[in-house]
Amino acid sequence: MPVLSASLAFILILLYGAAPALAFPASGSVDSQTVLNVRSGAGTDKPILTTLPDDAAITVECQVWGQGIVGTQRSSPYWDRIGNGRYVADAFIAWAPSRPSVPWCAESGAANATVDASALNVRSGPGFGHGVLSQLPSGAAVEVTCQAWGSDVEGNSVWARVGDGRFVSDRYVAWAPRKPWLPWCGQEAVVVAPADTAAFIASAVGPAQESQRATKVPASVTIAQAILESGWGRSTLTRDDHNYFGMKCFGDPGPVALGCRDYATHECSGQDCFPTNALFRAYRDDADSYVDHGKQLATLSRYAEAMRHTAEPDRFAREIHLAGYATGSTYADKLIDLMKQHNLYRYDLAQMG
Repeated sequence: MPVLSASLAFILILLYGAAPALAFPASGSVDSQTVLNVRSGAGTDKPILTTLPDDAAITVECQVWGQGIVGTQRSSPYWDRIGNGRYVADAFIAWAPSRPSVPWCAESGAANATVDASALNVRSGPGFGHGVLSQLPSGAAVEVTCQAWGSDVEGNSVWARVGDGRFVSDRYVAWAPRKPWLPWCGQEAVVVAPADTAAFIASAVGPAQESQRATKVPASVTIAQAILESGWGRSTLTRDDHNYFGMKCFGDPGPVALGCRDYATHECSGQDCFPTNALFRAYRDDADSYVDHGKQLATLSRYAEAMRHTAEPDRFAREIHLAGYATGSTYADKLIDLMKQHNLYRYDLAQMG
């Protein structure tokens, strides 16, 4: 899509409460003071495709949740799609009179949500234990701002927030053309991987040592697992849902995570691997991922033998592998190699003065 001239109108298609979907004209422009980068994705680590001059008008199709940006207009994790594969940080967009509601992006165009039930209760929280505030009729358009984990409804425990303190069961929300990627309510912005291995390790030391203080899990092992499981912070699971340890959901997200999200993955048996899908835990922020990891190792009975060797990081790594933390035959060896290569043992609290 070519750069649009400042004389073009700024058009948004949005959903407004329970009313039918309407088009609202709104004026807006780039407020970057110099130029605004147009990127191939919702983060500063994505390639720059072109730039827009200050005060240029744009046409926004929809929004996605991405890296938090501090801009000239606001601090925001929203990125606006202005064409196929072209995104700008909303933090630099001037809206008049104020930022309108923008629909979420589907793979092509905006994703529209409607009620897929004869009538749908709007509750004050994500579950049957919360009071009914109102009802939405069949086919009513809804504006979903985020999702939350709550009461199971026919095998679906996700609830959609459709306003401040207003939730409906995701089971009865129909999306067209398909459901978009939605943040969990209260979740921090998408993270961008540190620039190099030293920066990643530096970012992991604090939470790994906090975990060791709370659970005795060796910080060296925690850091090595974060490196291996997250691909040095570059995995989609880590970037989008702050999951650094490949922690799966088994029925529910547990006491720390916000919810469970379906991800494509692979399972291996011996030398053979095959594609599959699995539910992984989504966290509020990076710190919660480390907290949950430590709690799991310290409290699950299958890791009891490992917890007898917290003063021996190499032995600890081998014991959690034997207990089934990962299925790969060389998992413990890889952890130990990382600990030795980067001298991660120096971060274990027992090794510090």
